[in-house]
Amino acid sequence: MNLGPTEIILILLALVLLFGAKKLPDLARGVGRSLRIFKAETSKLSEDPDEDVKTYTVQQQPQPLQATPVLSPEEQARKLEEEAARLRASAQADKKA
Repeated sequence: MNLGPTEIILILLALVLLFGAKKLPDLARGVGRSLRIFKAETSKLSEDPDEDVKTYTVQQQPQPLQATPVLSPEEQARKLEEEAARLRASAQADKKA
């Protein structure tokens, strides 16, 4: 796609008509900032694409499937209350520390 001088003049004229001469410098600054941010982000992606995969790869041993016991609603509520009490105690200990 080759733009000749006539096409460039028409594009600039359309921009002036749409945005006004006073807003064009702000528009150009905004576009420039956006392009800089975009280039910085894309360069980060292309630096080492395998780096993220390496940091989050976890070696896990396959575990045999185990049947989980079915708990009654009362037992489930009791376990949840115990867990909540443990969490409250650890939160209070963190506050004191």
